[in-house]
Amino acid sequence: METLVSPMGTTYRYTVTVAGQEITIETGKLAGQAGAAVTARVGETVVFATATMSKHAREGIDFFPLSVDFEEKQYAAGRIPGSYFRREGRPTEQAILTSRVIDRTLRPLFPDNMRNEVQVILTAFSHDQEHQVDMLGITAASTALMISNIPWNGPVAGARIGLIDGELVVNPTVSQMVNSRLDLRVSGTENAINMVECGAQEVDEETMLRALQLAHDSIQPLIALQKQMQAEVGKAKSEFISAALPSGLQDEVNANMRARVQQVLRETTDRSGRNEALDALRDELTAGFDARNVLAEDPAKVIPLKVVREAFSNLIAEEVRLRIVNDGVRPDGRDTRTIRPLAAEVSVVPRVHGTGLFRRGETQVLTFATLGTPRDSQMVETLLPEDEKRYMHHYNFPPFSTGETSPLRGPKRREIGHGALAEAALRPMIPDEQAFPYTIRLVSEVLSSNGSTSMASVCGSTLALMDAGVPIKRPVGGIAMGLIMEQGKVAVLTDIQGLEDHIGDMDFKVAGTEQGITALQMDIKISGVTQEIMTQALAQAREARMQVLGVILAALPATRAQLSEYAPRMESVKINPEKIGALIGPGGKNVRGIQERTGVKIDINEDGTVFVAGTDSAAVARALDEVRGLTEEPEIGRVYTGKVVRIEGYGCFVEYMPGKEGLVHISQLSDHRVESVEEEVKMGDEIMVMITDVSPDGKVRLSRQAVMEGWTAEEARSRDRRPSGPPRDRGGDRRGGGGDRRSGGSGGSGRY
Repeated sequence: METLVSPMGTTYRYTVTVAGQEITIETGKLAGQAGAAVTARVGETVVFATATMSKHAREGIDFFPLSVDFEEKQYAAGRIPGSYFRREGRPTEQAILTSRVIDRTLRPLFPDNMRNEVQVILTAFSHDQEHQVDMLGITAASTALMISNIPWNGPVAGARIGLIDGELVVNPTVSQMVNSRLDLRVSGTENAINMVECGAQEVDEETMLRALQLAHDSIQPLIALQKQMQAEVGKAKSEFISAALPSGLQDEVNANMRARVQQVLRETTDRSGRNEALDALRDELTAGFDARNVLAEDPAKVIPLKVVREAFSNLIAEEVRLRIVNDGVRPDGRDTRTIRPLAAEVSVVPRVHGTGLFRRGETQVLTFATLGTPRDSQMVETLLPEDEKRYMHHYNFPPFSTGETSPLRGPKRREIGHGALAEAALRPMIPDEQAFPYTIRLVSEVLSSNGSTSMASVCGSTLALMDAGVPIKRPVGGIAMGLIMEQGKVAVLTDIQGLEDHIGDMDFKVAGTEQGITALQMDIKISGVTQEIMTQALAQAREARMQVLGVILAALPATRAQLSEYAPRMESVKINPEKIGALIGPGGKNVRGIQERTGVKIDINEDGTVFVAGTDSAAVARALDEVRGLTEEPEIGRVYTGKVVRIEGYGCFVEYMPGKEGLVHISQLSDHRVESVEEEVKMGDEIMVMITDVSPDGKVRLSRQAVMEGWTAEEARSRDRRPSGPPRDRGGDRRGGGGDRRSGGSGGSGRY
């Protein structure tokens, strides 16, 4: 520890090295009225974290009110926000995802039944564009909780693992991650892993397990440092408000209802039937306590019916868990490895570009695929360098999907997180922009939910992409794994349903192809899981994934060969970047004119790639011709079909490309002697011509005779000679009044 004294106060500085990078944590100087405040720094990236607990519990709540918020401030990267107000507003999706990663790490380690409100706020004070903030934020938040007065069973720390050139790398920088096949984020305690978030390019299970172990090993110095800080500068922990049940209530409920609950679970595997039977028992139980409360003379002996219902729910959870670990039987009668019935369909809805409907048990998700032009891509403004997204996945979870009602107020954190997970799972399979230049948006609508809707979204999205004709590399399937740890026994569950998610210890989502994993996400309610459990979960997940992929391919064996008739047709052409200005024109006149004449959309990249999109293929072709006409350099020897746009005595002018004209001298107009231009061609005629010469000032010489005779450009030039006879009486000699044969003579246009 290093102690620094200044007029602002005493700063306690701690430093540790992880994978060759020095991480510095300071406390004492800033935010003295918070429960605790720390700054964590690596390179020139600095994250500020505070943790504060209320002294009282909010009235009427039956949950632990923890809030974790990560705030992205553009000043951290030396930028001014791009919004109209020029200040940060609602959190970006990236900030929400970072908040969720930190929340999921911290939440399992708070005491059971704690009801004090706890708020953790993180702010990026500085971002050097190389060292990322999310894993550093986990360490900062954990440290603030450790040295605060807040009861908490930490510490934890986070690490990112990349796979670069075949080697696993701890905490790679932003620039290193560009070449990584793996983006694995892991947090954990001293003894176990408690959060996983991952996107990958078909990484095999063995490599993933090695990466998970490396991540857990690499966070140990940070955990040791936090323990040291707690011992040296930490505050004493405060008492917390507990929502524990009244003494003896749980035992009484168990004694009265255990046998009957066991009977319902044994005899009823149907979800709705089971719920009805258990609800009837609950109503009977609460009616008895209600009658007792009415007769109670001492108010202290009145037991709120809410806590009675809680005790009954505890009994159900205990019995379900025991039946799974002791008998290997789940609430719906399945064993630990069986997947619920699967079904898949495509082309469910007309007009849209692609749809995929996927069902697993009572979970049903319908995904819509929409293809757009490059201008439809999303501009992303985060602390990292500005970027665009041409592939987006959005997930919606309406209340009717669980048979409930609630106001619709836009996507919540959970919906944003599930959408991001599905997006990460499919991203490695999306073709690159050069092969498929479309912007792609997927929207997954959850129609019915009984567990694992995010993985059903992955499956439905694969089907929608294939139905839309997107040439994905391989189909992606997903499955959710669960865990029950009870009385020293462990059961890993394949394809968890809603009840198992609610009463279980782990929700471990795994998505991938037949060749490897593309996404992981793990949430737990216990302090952590071991490497052995992770190994078993990944093995069962692969087995289930192969079955899911079989159902997907049975519904649609391959991507459709043609795009939907309603999808835009898109072609691209590469132009000289120096010609972009000519294509756009003054005030956008040229490109706007092409779009108005043809009805297409044109997008221009800085590298000179021009995308032309429209529903009419012929219109796209016309627009491409106009683009080429405005940007292509005349190519000597190339043959064009052009239109006669002006006739003079010495020849005619032909528009060989849109906006580009050249002179066909009368001597080059045919394979025989031409006495009069008007006798050979008329205005508007289409004729084939060859470019035979381009003057230094850009004037183009064309020859129709060269095409008719089959000459090369050199042969055409060698035959294009001034005749020895007297000049003609139409504007001078055949080369236009005796002028230079490349200039069009005195009667020619000033452009030629």
